[in-house]
Amino acid sequence: MAEALQPRRAVLDMAPYSPPTSGRAGKLRLDFNENTVGASPRVVEFLLQRLSEEGLAVYPEYDEVRPKLAAFFGLAPNQVLLTNGTDEAIQVLVNTYVDDRDDVVLLRPSYAMYRFYNEVAGACIREIDYRPRDLAFPLDELLDAIRPETRAVLIANPNNPTGTGTDQAGIRRILEAAPHAAVLIDEAYFEFSGVTALPLLDSFPNLFVSRTFSKVYGMAAMRMGCLFSRAENVAYMRKAQSPYSVNMLAALAAEAAIADPDYVKHYVAEALAAREMIYEGFEQRRIPYYRSEANFVLFRAGDRAIVIRDYLRSKGVLVRDRSYELPGCVRVTVGAREQVKRFFEVLDEVW
Repeated sequence: MAEALQPRRAVLDMAPYSPPTSGRAGKLRLDFNENTVGASPRVVEFLLQRLSEEGLAVYPEYDEVRPKLAAFFGLAPNQVLLTNGTDEAIQVLVNTYVDDRDDVVLLRPSYAMYRFYNEVAGACIREIDYRPRDLAFPLDELLDAIRPETRAVLIANPNNPTGTGTDQAGIRRILEAAPHAAVLIDEAYFEFSGVTALPLLDSFPNLFVSRTFSKVYGMAAMRMGCLFSRAENVAYMRKAQSPYSVNMLAALAAEAAIADPDYVKHYVAEALAAREMIYEGFEQRRIPYYRSEANFVLFRAGDRAIVIRDYLRSKGVLVRDRSYELPGCVRVTVGAREQVKRFFEVLDEVW
C-alpha cells in the first residue's frame, strides 16, 4: 500500500483541537459559555416566516442584511464583513495579513483558534502569559513584546478562559505600539463587560473588531459572526473569503436577533445577577475563584478538577476542565440564577 500523502510541515507540527462537543443534549450546559436559555423567540418566528423551499435552493445574498447589521453596530456597510462565526473572522484575518514565518503575538491562555489558524499559516508565534497571581491582562508585558516586524496581535477582550480584560485606553496603547500589525480585538463577551474598541476604528487603520451571535444571542448552532474594520481592510478580507461562507438562515437569524434588544438586555441582567450569585457561593464555600468580566467564572479545584468535572457530568451538569492550561482550574458558564442553584447543589455533593 502506498504511503499517505504528507501535509505541510505547519500542519504536521500542530496539535489537534478536539473540543468535547458530543453528548450534551438534555444536560445543563455550563461548559461552552453559550446562552443557557436559548435564542429570542422572535428569531425562530422570523425564520419560520421566511423559510421556503425556493429560498433554500438559492445561494445566499447579503445586501439586505449587511446594512441592518452595520446600522445596529453604528458603522457603514462597507466596514462589515459577515463571517461563519468568529472562527472564520480569525481565519480570514490571518489569511489576509499573515504569511509564512511572520511574527504573531498572542496571549496565553486564550481562545485556541488564534493559535490554530496562525499555526496553519506557518506563522512564528510568541505568547505572553496572563499574570499568574490574578490572571490580570498583561498590558505592559504585551507592549514590551511587540516588535517592528510584528504582523498580527490577536486578543480576546474579555478573555476566555480567564474572564479578565483591558479597557479602551489599554487597547489604544496596543494599537499605537503595533502600527504595522493587524490588531484583532475579539469582543465575543462584550455584552457582559461593556468595553468595546469600535469607537477607535476611525483612528486606527490597523484595528479589527469581531463580534459573535453565538453567546448572548443564543445562536451558537447558526455560526454567525461579524468582523469590523476600515472599509479598505474589509475589501481586502472579502477577497480572501469564500463568497457564500455565511448561510442565509444565519444571516436572517442575525437580522431578527438585533430587532429584539429587550431580550438581550434581560438575559444580560439575569446573567450578571447569576455571576454575583456564583461569587457569593464560592466565597461561602471558601472555593478560590477569579472575578470575571464575561459570562463564566474560573475556579480552582486543585488536583480534583477532573474528578469534580466528571461527577458533575454524571449528574447532568456540564462544566469545562481547564487544568490542561491552568492547573487545577475549572470554568463554569454563568446561566440563569436557577441554574446556578442547581450547579451548587451538585457541587456540594462532591466538593
